[in-house]
Amino acid sequence: MEALLVSTGIVALAEMGDKTQLLSLLLAAKFRRPVPIILGILVATLANHALAGAVGTWITHTVGADVMRWVLGVSFLAMAAWTLIPDSAPEENTRPARFGVFGTTLITFFLIEMGDKTQIATVALAAQYSEFYMVVAGTTIGMMLANIPAVLIGERATKALPIRTIQVIAAVIFAVMGVVVLTGFEFG
Repeated sequence: MEALLVSTGIVALAEMGDKTQLLSLLLAAKFRRPVPIILGILVATLANHALAGAVGTWITHTVGADVMRWVLGVSFLAMAAWTLIPDSAPEENTRPARFGVFGTTLITFFLIEMGDKTQIATVALAAQYSEFYMVVAGTTIGMMLANIPAVLIGERATKALPIRTIQVIAAVIFAVMGVVVLTGFEFG
């Protein structure tokens, strides 16, 4: 259960102001069809984060515990720094007539999420926790918690929340996790 809750919280916070959240806003403004946009985001996120989780699990089984601790600790610290760098809106050159709203959302969201901080966080979380499905479910829930309001409410959602404050909170959480992993501190 810890893997699910931590994964959800980290990704939901890290996603605030991220380029995929900005893409959600753009898609909502362009197509004005929230259901296929939300479903496209869900399917793209599940596929992307399952792939990232598989990489994290593979890394855990490939390297030793000491190497893994350092890689994870440094990864979380790097995520803390990366979270503080604001994203710009992605350029959208898609045509809904070719793939429809769902297909356009699925393809653009999946591609933009490749190498994104939330995908990297999913790799690190899957390496940290041995509960692959809970991590993928948590990171997917976190993505949906951040992106569904962006689709439904549009720009009002990001104007109502101070993005910089949310980014700083996410960075602090990543930094704390990095220090905890590097020092070997165990909860409970």
